[in-house]
Amino acid sequence: QVQLVESGGGLVQEGGSLRLSCAASRSINVMGWYRQVPGKQRELVARTTSGGSTTYADSVKGRFTISRDNAKNTVYLQMNSLKPEDTAVYYCNWRASLASVAYWGQGTQVTVSS
Repeated sequence: QVQLVESGGGLVQEGGSLRLSCAASRSINVMGWYRQVPGKQRELVARTTSGGSTTYADSVKGRFTISRDNAKNTVYLQMNSLKPEDTAVYYCNWRASLASVAYWGQGTQVTVSS
């Protein structure tokens, strides 16, 4: 079992920035952020692996940056130049590998006003 504790969501104006944090109870293997809006499927935003590779959704490339602190088992999502379409509940995700079962955080709301 893996516990994930998220923080950092909130309300921000268009063009603003937020940083999300997710602390895991186990060391980072594959961790990432997904987001979901009502009526739509949860989608990958960004992901990082223990090997150092990162993956971003096309819609956030150049605006969002995922990073990690291995000593703290924590990943961060720095979100800049936020747009109203970034409004969603953001979920932290942990996996032992890309093929393993996923553990999810409780979700944190990000709202971007125009």
